[in-house]
This record gives sequence, structure tokens and C-alpha cells, in this order.
Amino acid sequence: MRVRLLLGPVLRHVGETTAMVWVQTDEPAQVHVLGHSARTFQVQDHHYALVPVQGLTPDTVTEYQVLLNGVQVWPEPDSAFPPSVIRTRGPAASDQLRVIFGSCRYPKTGVAKIDDKLGLDALDCYAARLTSLPHEQWPDVLILLGDQVYADELTPEARRQLTGRRTNKKKRPPDEVVSFGEYVGLYQHTWGDPEIRWVMSTVPTAMIFDDHDIRDDWNTSAAWRASVNAKPWWRDRIRSGLSSYWVYQHIGNLSPQQLEQDEDYQNVLAAAGDCWPLLVDLADRADHEVDGEKGLRFSFRWDLGRSRLIMIDSRNARILEGGSRKMLGDREFSWVEKHVKEGLEDLDHLILASSLPWLLPPAIGDMQTVNEFAANRSGLRGAVAEKIRQTVDFEHWPAFLNSFLRLSELIIDVAGNSQHGPATVSVLSGDVHHSYVARADFAAGSAARVHQLVCSPVHNYVPFFVKPVFKLGWSPRAARVARRWARRHGAPALPMSWRNLSGPLFGNTIATLQLAGRGARVIFEQPREDSELVAVTEISLTD
Repeated sequence: MRVRLLLGPVLRHVGETTAMVWVQTDEPAQVHVLGHSARTFQVQDHHYALVPVQGLTPDTVTEYQVLLNGVQVWPEPDSAFPPSVIRTRGPAASDQLRVIFGSCRYPKTGVAKIDDKLGLDALDCYAARLTSLPHEQWPDVLILLGDQVYADELTPEARRQLTGRRTNKKKRPPDEVVSFGEYVGLYQHTWGDPEIRWVMSTVPTAMIFDDHDIRDDWNTSAAWRASVNAKPWWRDRIRSGLSSYWVYQHIGNLSPQQLEQDEDYQNVLAAAGDCWPLLVDLADRADHEVDGEKGLRFSFRWDLGRSRLIMIDSRNARILEGGSRKMLGDREFSWVEKHVKEGLEDLDHLILASSLPWLLPPAIGDMQTVNEFAANRSGLRGAVAEKIRQTVDFEHWPAFLNSFLRLSELIIDVAGNSQHGPATVSVLSGDVHHSYVARADFAAGSAARVHQLVCSPVHNYVPFFVKPVFKLGWSPRAARVARRWARRHGAPALPMSWRNLSGPLFGNTIATLQLAGRGARVIFEQPREDSELVAVTEISLTD
């Protein structure tokens, strides 16, 4: 029987001479790409491969096909899309980079009323436009900043599929996925859209998760974690969510050399038969805290010519036990600091990516900091503050004040290097269902321009109450009042201030960061009714 390609190919990490191509198949198979091959590994009844393509030539564009057991399965017969290609980077374009980014992409549902409410998918529209552009105008990287799948906000079809499986609704709720196989269905639905499938086959894609990939408000606090751990279905859920994230998203973020040294990946490849027990152990290590650290690091680094991307895991890496509130454990934060500072003299631009914004609307940031102080107290005041924290999502960087200040000092250190260092530091984020550009200003000045760039959502609706809240949050007057209030409640003076250069921008959006030499600009685009993307904001980051 002919083996079928269920999902992919997804082009992941690409270097000057290497590329990683991810696929999912319906049966075990040998997967071939450009003369290189990998055997699928099995997770329960599902099959995957990550093919390391090596020996490519820098600064080239190479068409590729995918073969399963020697039979070509990609491109699909009569495909209307251009051939999938691997575009390597090299010396010729080391100072040029085009990055597209965004977060919060809910899938099409097939229900007219819901899809009309969601609006047009900005990434889908971008992919359609890309088909008519020459390769030199294509983006070099697609960065997906969380909420690739919604495991707790299911489409009507996904709910119907779960309903027949739930014999014990206390152990497995009818409106949330729990098993690995149910996660597989989410990824197939979300990534199976034809335009999305094609664009991910031809643009190198970096990914990180956020809460909806697991569950809304995931790891908000120790109290949240204790409450959800008491649910009889949670252990299955977190194992399935983290395991599926590792398979579908994380391993493709790594280079061939990194995967060769990754013990978990090598154990999976060496497994005879189902490697689910290995992934259960992996998920438990990723979830549990031991001596104030997590057992698995999902943060990663991509070198992109004279630019560098550091992706920061601001969701699973949190340390919450024993009275701690840290966005990352000290060991992982030290890893971030090391890779941020390494070889700065060779960089024109530093890109930090976190699913959660570093710089929020100032008034909202101060509210989150004061809430953290109150939630740390015992008694009724602490309980009320914790309830507020969970109810209104006070769990961004300012709600982990020590981590917020540590990240701020790191950025100040990099930006203040007047002799050698990057021209810009850009923090890319999503999550908050509005888009904006905020410029950070430091009392001592800085050699580099520092910005928070937020693009959210790519495809989701904006609740009615969000617009007035964020408009007020960006008000300079509200910021001044909130800052005085926060200082009276013990908030420290901050090492920087920031101002909004654009926005808040609401609606489905895709953003482009363009880097050329020491110059940088960002463009936000939104789809019109005819599915054409229109630039609604364009800002130079280096003027």
C-alpha cells in the first residue's frame, strides 16, 4: 500500500548549507529530500520524520520534492502553487533580512457565522500573495509567536469529534483535547490549510508556544498550577500537549548539529516501535520543577547573517514553586544572556522573541506589577489578588517583576554598547490581540534603537472589551497616574520609559521586519475584503 503524506513538508531550520524538512505520514516510511533521507519514528499510531538536508550551496535557491519509499508525494499532482524551495543564506546577503511574524492563528471552522466573525486569515492572504512574487522578494524567516493551535477553544467540528469519545466527562472534558491523538487532529486542521501548508513548505519557520497551545492562562501562577494539577485529566493533557509540541514544533527549531547532540531526539530515533513512553518522560521533565529549574529548555537561537534571533520560552520555562515567580529559571536565563551577548561586535541587529510582550501599555504593566506584590501576600488580600491575576490575565513580563527587570537590564547592556554592537534590538511578541510599536528610551541613552514589536492576532476575533482597555492603557495620562500609584505600592523606578509609535492596531495582522545594513523598518499589513493585504503602518526603526 502506498504511504501517504498527511502533513508537511514544513521547512524548518535553514543554515548556509543545511536545512531541516519535517513531515507526517500515515505509515512507517523512508523519507527522501534532495538525496538525503530519514526513517520515520512512531508516536502511538502516528509517524514523523525530520530530514536533515546537508551539503547545500550558500546563497542559492533549490527546488525540492518529497519522496516516501521512493515515490514522489510532494508537490502534489496538479498543484496550483509554485514549487517548494530551500533558500540558503550566505555571505552575499549576510546584511539583509526579511522576517514576517505574528501570533494567535485560529483555524477556519467551516461555519459561516464564526468565520465571518474571525475575518480573513492574514497569513493565508500573505501566502497567496507570495505565489506571484519572485524568490528575492520572499521572506527569509516566518516566526510564529504562539497559539498555533487552540487546545481549549475548539471549533464546532472538533467538539463533535470529541463528543463520541467521552464516556467519562469528569476524567476527560468534552470541550478540550486531552490525548496525543486529539492534538494530532488540531495540528492537521490548522496546518492543513492549502495556502498555509505551501508557505510553510518554502519559508523557514521558527516557532514557540503560548498558553492556548496547552490551555488558557497556562502557568499563570503556582495557585493556578495547583488547581489544574488536581483535575483528573490534566496529567494526560500536559503530557500530550508538551509531547506534541516537541514533535510538531520544537525539534524543527534545532539545526542538524544540535539534533545530533540532543539526547532525547537520538533516543526517539533509536526506539524500536512506539516511542510514546520516551515522550511521556520528556514531558514530565519539561513540566516539573527541580531545584528551581525545568528539565528541558525550549528557548533557542538562530544565526541569520549579521542578525541573530533568540527565541525565549516565556510560558513553559516559568518557575512558580516555593514562593518563586520567575519567567525563566536562572539557568535558562543565563543561557539567554550568554547567547545574546556572544559576538555582539559581529551583529547589526538583535532580535529577541517572546510570545508575551516585554513592554505592555504602561498603565497595564504597572497594574500587573502591583498585583504581583498583592498576590504574594497571605490572607484575604493575597487570595483576592490571585483571583484577579487569573481572571484578567495579569501574567505578562511585568507580573514577574524580577524577570522583567533582568531582561530590561540585559537589553540596556546590549543597547548601551557605544563602541561595538547592533544598531537595533527588537523584541517580537504576540498574545495581546492588538498590534503596536513601542520605542524604549533609557536615562543614560543608548547606541542602539530598542523597540517592542507586537503582532496579534494573525487570525482571531478581538473581544469587544479589549479595544477600550488597551486604548486607555496606552494613554500618556493613564500611564502617569498608574506610575505614581505603582510607586506608592512599592514598585521600583524603572530603568527605561517607552512610548507608543503606532497603534493600538486591532484586527487580523501580519508584520514584516526588514533589515538592510544598519537600517531597519517594520510594516504591519491587514487583509481587505478582496483578500489583498494593505500596509496600515510602516515605521523606520533607525531614524
